[in-house]
Amino acid sequence: MRHRDRPGVALAVIAACQLMVILDATIVNIALPHIQDALDFSTTSLSWVLSAYTLTFGGLLLLGGRAGDILGRRRMFLIGILVFTFSSLLGGFAQEPWQLLAARALQGVGGAIASPTALALITTTFPEGPARNRAFGVYAAVSAGGGAVGLLAGGMLTEWLDWRWVLFVNVPIGLVIAFLTPRFIPESARHPGRFDLAGAFTSTLGMAALVYGFIRAAEAGWTDALTLGAFVSAVFLLSAFAVVESRAREPITPLRLFADRNRAGTYVIMLSLAAAMLGMFFFIVLFLQDVLGFSPIRAGVAFLPVTLAIGVGSGLAQRVLPLFGPKPFLMAGTAITGSGLLWLSFLTPDTSYVAGVLGPMIVFGFGMGLNFVTLTLTAVSGIAPHEAGAASGLLNAMEQVGGSLGLSILVTVFGAASATEAKQQTPDFLTHATPAQKEAFAQESRLPAPWSHEVLTAGISSAFTGAVVMALVALGTATLVIRVRKSDLAALRGKAEAAGPAA
Repeated sequence: MRHRDRPGVALAVIAACQLMVILDATIVNIALPHIQDALDFSTTSLSWVLSAYTLTFGGLLLLGGRAGDILGRRRMFLIGILVFTFSSLLGGFAQEPWQLLAARALQGVGGAIASPTALALITTTFPEGPARNRAFGVYAAVSAGGGAVGLLAGGMLTEWLDWRWVLFVNVPIGLVIAFLTPRFIPESARHPGRFDLAGAFTSTLGMAALVYGFIRAAEAGWTDALTLGAFVSAVFLLSAFAVVESRAREPITPLRLFADRNRAGTYVIMLSLAAAMLGMFFFIVLFLQDVLGFSPIRAGVAFLPVTLAIGVGSGLAQRVLPLFGPKPFLMAGTAITGSGLLWLSFLTPDTSYVAGVLGPMIVFGFGMGLNFVTLTLTAVSGIAPHEAGAASGLLNAMEQVGGSLGLSILVTVFGAASATEAKQQTPDFLTHATPAQKEAFAQESRLPAPWSHEVLTAGISSAFTGAVVMALVALGTATLVIRVRKSDLAALRGKAEAAGPAA
């Protein structure tokens, strides 16, 4: 039975899909310490729980959108939801680290198919005008609020049930979406085109090899054979990607999009800031739960000021941007973001949440909020309307892939600093430890608290120092590269609306 005359239900289905995909980027964060204990991850390899998802999601995002255009958006939307749901079920049952990482990568594939087609389905389901504008508004609100919902849900599910439920929760939601989709969402017209599979997979595999190289270096050193092999593979695959894209008739990543200095600068800024943002969430979760002893729910609540600050910054940018133009906002936003990260680099085991974590997180979030709106507008400056979607889609891909790459670099910094601190703390531990503690250390080679708190915090503060460098790259790019003028804003707004809200 079909009920295609119920646009409200159709919008609810599309919004639920986007909420599930966005939520999954943060819901797992709060459960990371529990995942580490249950599956015996090292702190450096734990970052793969996030990177496995963001790498495949960002790397295949543009291919997922192209598949919807060629094969039918509703069909690919349904396939993406089913893949995402099935992989969530597999991840919840994981008994070994590799099983969870494989499931997370498959989740990213499902998200890369479902998310861009969900946005595109709004244009085919709702007529142009107030109805479509309202639908875009709901979609944007869900995208903005999904992160906060994920933090709270992750804390509640982990504390009240088990960390596995941060994955299991997607299963009933996904099945309901899959059931309702063919009943309330019409199929879109197919458009002829080609799949740039070579471009999509060489870029995704190349970035995965690069991320693996950095994380492996943190664990085994820079001269390790697998570390060197990963970097060589990354160079080869990413070079092949550039060659493929330059010759493809319908490239998944049109290289001409990088020819404009404003757009290229925007991508560099997004890459740098996304790296810092994913690193901030990853390390602060560990600090709050492993050092300060926060429960999962309390840790989730502790992150809410960040999302509120992002919302305040975004709202301010939308209102005041016409008065000053994009460049001052990008300069101010990247500088404020860097200031928050610099503040976090002074963490010690004695730092309290209110005195040393809350303030810098709010500063960081406000700066990111100023950047998000401005980057979206600048990414579509000076581009033909029919390419606005590709330009904004590439910005979203840069956010995901940049987060993965940046986190791997920060994990490398963390690994080196924590290893050095562990060597310094070990003699003091051996002097003051009880016989039982010494025996446990001999078996597990792990320092207990409070020595472990010193090691973890030293690594985290060093990682934030690395994140400051990334923010400085963004600030330098905003200052020296971006040249969008205030007079360009009217055209920018029209093209941003044509591209739709960010995924």
